Amino acid sequence: MNSQTSSDAGLGPRDDRWYLSIMSPNTKGDKFAWLDPTSIYINSKAFQDLLDDFEADLASVEFDVVAGLDAMGFVLGAGLAARRNVGFLPIRKAGKLCVDTDSVEFGNYSGRIQNMEMRTPAFPSGTRVLLADQWVETGGTMDGAIRLVEQQDGVVAGLAAIAIEENEATNGYRERFPCASAVVPGSKWQTQCNAQFLESFNSYDATRTFPKAGRT
Repeated sequence: MNSQTSSDAGLGPRDDRWYLSIMSPNTKGDKFAWLDPTSIYINSKAFQDLLDDFEADLASVEFDVVAGLDAMGFVLGAGLAARRNVGFLPIRKAGKLCVDTDSVEFGNYSGRIQNMEMRTPAFPSGTRVLLADQWVETGGTMDGAIRLVEQQDGVVAGLAAIAIEENEATNGYRERFPCASAVVPGSKWQTQCNAQFLESFNSYDATRTFPKAGRT
């Protein structure tokens, strides 16, 4: 693991996944996810370090395409696809694609029943697909994506997310597939994510995430 420090943020070493500490707490109530990781994406140093760590963690995983889950999985998925020099496939909420699709029903983290779709055909039989999402909490959304890939005879090569919380459903994913997450199992970040509260929330300051302005 690269032990480079993040001088831009003035935080800890790379092997401590420093960028997780700039994620934002939910300020809008229980209808929304309990935190917002998008501050990692807007901070160039954080985003590059995140992708560097995923590259290292996924080095032994072979895949032909990255499928990103609607909508924030698009950001991580496209970044991983560009780094690995493979294609990117969006898996979308129902009614968004203007081509023929396969569709599945799933229950999301809030308990709502939704549908997601994937273009058909999306890839040849046997294609190895890495599934990317921002966060895996109950596993329902990821289950829908897995079923879509398998419906078209694709092979789920692995799962990638900033965090995969630990519960019966997600533990089952780790048994079935290679899984990579910025939140490393066994770390302090994993314990805090399982409790759905990060210690960094106590001193959260949005300005720490801002990219530098005025670059030419």
